[in-house]
Amino acid sequence: MKYILVTGGVISGVGKGVIASSFGTILKHCGIHVTSIKIDPYINIDAGTFSPYEHGEVYVLDDGGEVDLDLGNYERFLDITLHRDNNITTGKIYQHVISKERRGDYLGKTVQVVPHVTDAVQEWVERVANQSVTEDGDKPDVCIVELGGTIGDIEGMPFVEAFRQFQFRVKKENFCCAHVSLVPQPRSTGEPKTKPTQASVRELRGLGLSPDLIVCRSENPIGDSVKEKISNFCHVAPEQVITIHDLSSIYRVPLLLESQGVIEFLNDRLQLNIGMPRPRYFMRKWRDLADRIDHLRKDVNIALVGKYTKLEDSYASVKKALQHASIQVGYKLNLTYIEANNLEPNTKITDPVQYYEAWQQLCKSHGVIVPGGFGKRGTLGKMEACKWCRMNDKPYLGICLGLQVAVIEFARNVLGMETANSTEIEPETDHPIVIDMPEYNPGQMGGTMRLGKRHTWFAEKNSIIKQLYGNKESIEERHRHRYEINPKYIKVLEEAGMKFVGHDEENIRMEIAELEGHCYYVATQFHPEYLSRPLKPSPPFLGLILASVGKLKHYLAKGCRLSPPVISDDDSDNEYPTDSVKKQMGQTSMSGSTTSGTE
Repeated sequence: MKYILVTGGVISGVGKGVIASSFGTILKHCGIHVTSIKIDPYINIDAGTFSPYEHGEVYVLDDGGEVDLDLGNYERFLDITLHRDNNITTGKIYQHVISKERRGDYLGKTVQVVPHVTDAVQEWVERVANQSVTEDGDKPDVCIVELGGTIGDIEGMPFVEAFRQFQFRVKKENFCCAHVSLVPQPRSTGEPKTKPTQASVRELRGLGLSPDLIVCRSENPIGDSVKEKISNFCHVAPEQVITIHDLSSIYRVPLLLESQGVIEFLNDRLQLNIGMPRPRYFMRKWRDLADRIDHLRKDVNIALVGKYTKLEDSYASVKKALQHASIQVGYKLNLTYIEANNLEPNTKITDPVQYYEAWQQLCKSHGVIVPGGFGKRGTLGKMEACKWCRMNDKPYLGICLGLQVAVIEFARNVLGMETANSTEIEPETDHPIVIDMPEYNPGQMGGTMRLGKRHTWFAEKNSIIKQLYGNKESIEERHRHRYEINPKYIKVLEEAGMKFVGHDEENIRMEIAELEGHCYYVATQFHPEYLSRPLKPSPPFLGLILASVGKLKHYLAKGCRLSPPVISDDDSDNEYPTDSVKKQMGQTSMSGSTTSGTE
């Protein structure tokens, strides 16, 4: 097994996740099987109890693991399936060590950070890397490990020490360290400053790890003179200094890395036996995707009505799923975040100016999405958005809480149940349309929800969402919720036009709702955004975008096929990157999104 450790310097959020994912993407295109591990130095057992404002969204895996959003980067970029053990936290390590101490596994010894905690980290990494299996059933050849935080953080010290020892444990030819550092470019001087990177690398070396690659993140392209300066002061060859500036899309990052000789370096450093030279059509599929994104001309405006809109990473997977669907249809996504509170009328907390601005943004949108959330705040505003979409035939997609508020709004305004509510919001409501689930344990918050991949069975009747899923009898999607639609109200809701076209194996839990006679009014209890991929968008999101641009009926009539064909999955005949492509990849300044965001 080969290991690539990705560390970060100067600031957090510099883009380690995208860089690590890009390494994996390049290797995968070379025929190398890859898996990934993310290390988070916080003491929490997992990310499940975090507010989205802490670290962004909580990403859910097939096995129900609630993990850092960077694992979403890995799954989307590499199209692999990860598990809860692919996310290591300080809390997990200490829980593991303390459990062994309680059992007497250490035979009365004093349990210390070195060697017991550091050994536990090394054993965990080796175990996960060697037990991983790819989608094709093969064992991975390379494990990419991202160490969260910044070098020098006190909470990350045990992990740095663990990898200082680990490099000797697995031998030099099996271990490579890539250090991602910020090279700031102050506007007052207009020139890149290398001192922060020098200090960061010096600190990393002082802790016993020598970077084999230094990946320099910057706003604008960095010249060769700066690379040579970093090379001289950081004790690496110039070809070991990789520069990644802000690009038009994160899908250009693997292309920019590849153009700077990363494959040749990793092939030599880790003895990967990658065939050279590479074929002219190398990474054609990825290049086509990046080119397609840069040449989108038509816009689709989607409004996201949420509760955590002050931090866009709170809805990272939702945003990516919308982008995947928009790209597939040939449109550029313009996503507007609307704070749900601001749509609520006649409340003390609603500012009149924000109220009218929020409604103006909602009315200008081509489609609306209401994602998941917890608690009472903003639910009335979400219901107002549901009502507006329902009455104006506006495309709507609800996810998790988005399903629940859509059904509550329907019960209130169509069935006349004015007090209809969720027991999460109003425990004593006369009409408990949404109720808590048997799995929910109010005495413990972490890991008590309905989590992970589960089956959803379609009803016999035909529906838009069933067609979008290819008329399958059942599907598997990932869940994360504590509340569900009350089965007692299903019959009366369906008689009024709110059809539940998807349910669980026992036909007790309602998974998909669809409004009869509407252009596209779909809500799911599961989270389809977690399984969306750049080349394979999630069907509910694809349906929303198609309906928003007026192409859904045509798409369904053609048997769910887009014309003309979009990005090819066939890496057959294509030229090696031309000068114009190289120019797009990194030799001119790029505007737009940065690589420091999540995938």
